[in-house]
Amino acid sequence: MAYYAGIDASLETVNVCIVDGEGALLLERKVVAEPEAIVGLLRGFGQPFERVGLEAGPTSSWLHAELRSAGLPAICLECRHVKAGLSAMRNKTDRNDARGIAQLVRLGWFRQVFVKSDEAQQVRMLLVSRSQLQNKCYDLENCIRGSLKVFCLRIGVVTRRGFEARVRELVEGSTGLQAIVEPILRARCAIVEAFERLDRLCRQLASRDPVCRRLMTVPGVGIIVALTFRTGVDAPERFSRSRDVGAHFGLTPRRHSSGRTEHDGRISRCGDEMVRTALHQAANILFHHGPWSALRSWAMRIAKRRSVKSAKVALARKLAVVMHRMWTSDTDFRWSDAGLSDVDLAASA
Repeated sequence: MAYYAGIDASLETVNVCIVDGEGALLLERKVVAEPEAIVGLLRGFGQPFERVGLEAGPTSSWLHAELRSAGLPAICLECRHVKAGLSAMRNKTDRNDARGIAQLVRLGWFRQVFVKSDEAQQVRMLLVSRSQLQNKCYDLENCIRGSLKVFCLRIGVVTRRGFEARVRELVEGSTGLQAIVEPILRARCAIVEAFERLDRLCRQLASRDPVCRRLMTVPGVGIIVALTFRTGVDAPERFSRSRDVGAHFGLTPRRHSSGRTEHDGRISRCGDEMVRTALHQAANILFHHGPWSALRSWAMRIAKRRSVKSAKVALARKLAVVMHRMWTSDTDFRWSDAGLSDVDLAASA
C-alpha cells in the first residue's frame, strides 16, 4: 500500500495529513513549524511515503530542503494547481488545505515546482534588496520634487550625485524649507550609499561568474539582467529544449480552443515576474538603442507587421531562448554578416 502526506505550512504551525493509496484518511496533526517536529511526525507514522507534498510559498524552500535531507520524498506543488484543486472545498481552513494537498499528490494532478539552490536564493535576495533601495530613492526624490514645485522651485534634469546640491541651491535662503528638506536628504543619502554597496556586490558577482560574463555578450544584456536570468533558471538542464524557457517565464500567448473557436490570447505572465521584467528591459534596450543585429532586425519586422509592443515581447522571448542555448552550449554570442549567430540559429530551430 502506498502512503501520501500533504503539508500546509505557515510561519508558526504546520498541518499534516496522511492518506493511503485509496484516499482514506489515516492521520491528521498540527505541529509547530520546526523541521524536527514535522520529520518526527512523519517518521513516527512508521510507513514509507510515496510522496510528501507541500504548496510552493515563502516557507517552502527551507522546509523542502529539511525534508529532503531527512530522506523524505518531498515535492513542491505549483500554487495554481493547488488553488484549482482546493477551490471545490466549501470551507477554507489549514486543515482542509492539508487534506486537499494530500489528495492531489495521491492522484498526481499537480505540476512539480523546481526548488532553487541556496546560492540562487541569496542572489535573488540581493537583487530584490537592490531594487527596493533604488525604488525608495526614487520615491524620496519625487517627494522633494513635488513639494518644491508648490513654491515654483524646479529641480530639472540632474544626475544622482548632483541632486542633493541642486536641492540645497534651491532652498538656500529659506530657513523653513531647509528644515523640512534636510532630513529627507539625509535619508536619501543613506539609501544611496546602501544601494551603491549592493550594486558593487552585484558587479563583483557578475564579474566572477563565467555564465554571467557569457550572457553579457548578448546585446542589451547587462549585469542585472544576466544575474536575474541566471538566478531564475539556476539549473539549465531542467529545460529539455531552449524554446521552453520563454513559456516558463510567461512570455508565450495563452491558447484557447473550444469546439470551432480557436485563438491566441495575451501572454500567460506565468513564472518568475522578476526574470520576465528583466528580459523585457533587455529587449527594450536592444530594440531602441542596440547596435544592428539580426535579432533587432527581426524585431523591427515584427513591429512593422504587428506592433512595437508585440515586437518587444517576442524579442524578450527570443532573448530567453538564445541565452539558455548559449548557457548550455558554453558558447558566447557571435556576430555574423549573415545575421544571427550559429548559437541563435540553433536556438531558433
